Amino acid sequence: MKHSLHKYLMILFLLYFACISCVSEGDTQEYASGDLKITIEEGEHWLHDFPLFLGIKVKNSPQFAVWIEDIDGHYLTTIFATKRIATQGWRASKGNRRKEALPHWSYSRGVQYPDGLYLPTKEDPLPDAVTGATPKSGIELKFSPIENRQKFIIKAEFNHSVDYNDFFPEDVSEGEKEINGQPAVIYSALIDLSYEKNTYEMNLVGCSSPDGNDGNIHSGMLSKLTTAKTIVNRITVVIHH
Repeated sequence: MKHSLHKYLMILFLLYFACISCVSEGDTQEYASGDLKITIEEGEHWLHDFPLFLGIKVKNSPQFAVWIEDIDGHYLTTIFATKRIATQGWRASKGNRRKEALPHWSYSRGVQYPDGLYLPTKEDPLPDAVTGATPKSGIELKFSPIENRQKFIIKAEFNHSVDYNDFFPEDVSEGEKEINGQPAVIYSALIDLSYEKNTYEMNLVGCSSPDGNDGNIHSGMLSKLTTAKTIVNRITVVIHH
């Protein structure tokens, strides 16, 4: 009886999460002159085994955000953020706000909430226009330049929870309990619309704080990352003329 119940629960959970993962698949975009197309190609570890309970695991897509900064690094606007981080929609979090998930984006926004963190809440989420379910594979995003800016920076940050390795192990010391596997990885590209260049590739520039206690880019920590560096295969930005 216990074995049958376990099997039944596993089937229900797998079906449930499969439905969530497929919400944004099949979407198409139409582009006008001047629009930018950001294409995120999934890497080898885009999907990650996330443990639930009783040995049940689901294939989780990463949490990520894509946003714009001016050439001095000041935040301008968010193009896209996955729904869980944009709405505090974490599964089985027991109140954990996951500040280590995407700290560079969170701190860059500069919006502090009543609990002192820089993450959107259920009561004050990001608008639906910039959020969506995490796709099971890559995604294509559309962006129209704002305020007639010729130069700006596009950034993207990706994270898998419980993505452990030898440098960021599961069994951490008491003072490192906020570290939940490898830190988020950050990609960046400087876009200059005054050039005739039509295609840019975003580069891996570093990772975020492992415990989410700051919003800095930690480039020296990249050598300690393994699977986190293959969440994404490639990110390209194409300017439509």
